[in-house]
Amino acid sequence: MSGTSLDGLDIAYCHFRIVDNQWQFDIPCATTVPYSEEWKTNLSTLSQASAEQYAKIDTLLGHYIGQEVAKFVANNHLQVDFVASHGHTIFHQPQCQFTSQIGHGAAIAAECACPVVCDFRTLDVALGGQGAPLVPIGDAILFADYTYCLNIGGIANVSYKYGEKRIAFDISPANMAFNFFANQLGKEYDKDGLSAKAGKFNQNLFDSLNRLDYYHQAYPKSLGREWFEQVFLPAVYNEKIVKPEDILSTLCHHAAFQLSQVIENKSGNSVLLTGGGAKNSFLVDLFQQYAPKVKFVVPEESIIDYKEALIFALLGVLRWNGQYNCLSSVTGAAKNAVGGAIYYNVN
Repeated sequence: MSGTSLDGLDIAYCHFRIVDNQWQFDIPCATTVPYSEEWKTNLSTLSQASAEQYAKIDTLLGHYIGQEVAKFVANNHLQVDFVASHGHTIFHQPQCQFTSQIGHGAAIAAECACPVVCDFRTLDVALGGQGAPLVPIGDAILFADYTYCLNIGGIANVSYKYGEKRIAFDISPANMAFNFFANQLGKEYDKDGLSAKAGKFNQNLFDSLNRLDYYHQAYPKSLGREWFEQVFLPAVYNEKIVKPEDILSTLCHHAAFQLSQVIENKSGNSVLLTGGGAKNSFLVDLFQQYAPKVKFVVPEESIIDYKEALIFALLGVLRWNGQYNCLSSVTGAAKNAVGGAIYYNVN
């Protein structure tokens, strides 16, 4: 898994089994390989590059992912059935009927000499869906005990049962925005939200962001880097706030407030918090402030860090078995889909 926050490449070795008609899992080992500055630059600027450069980086990232997977497998003495790879999103414009994740599956398969399941989003988009979020089917299968599942990655998204169907959508920018302004303080990210906590809340910015059209659209809906750069950042800069700490503080309030507009604030409801943002204690405190009756659960670190990788492994299992792994109730597609391409390369 490679997310929009550019933290690095998440690699998780996952076991799945079905006991008494219930899916169970464990993650015996996992790691995150931080991206070099060169890779961060390549991935953050590729949307403005030439078609030739895009094709080149797509293949190079596939070889890089394959090499890192091969090292991980060898170092941990593993035997794997296949690799399930999300890749790295460069373009996401479902309204124009395309989404694009690089890290070519053929290159991954060539490097690690095992089958690869990849390209999970494009069939859903072709069927008229958002192609996102894809994690909710994993929430329904593996984490059904929670009322809501909130993943706080580059973009925060929520998943929950509504009547007899599962729905989900992107809530707001999260680590993508937090990291952007932490970088202006010379930090890779705002550890524990300490810079945000030290900043001053700005009511004008808070109100301006909450007025953005996206927040008043009905689901299904999803966000991408394009929206962040073309809509969200200009709205932030329009307020002419000098101190990044003040922006960070207000952005955390904004994300927490937007979540509170989605979940039902009543006793007995629980929210599973995963993704890097679950380690932002200032943000988690704000969640509780905006929804005081809800129980927010921060799970063990392996789930916080690798839930998305775990669920894309599950999506790979479902694709391998020819079972639905993308829900039209979530994405708005014409029908449920068995998404993903498979590249076979075996010894």
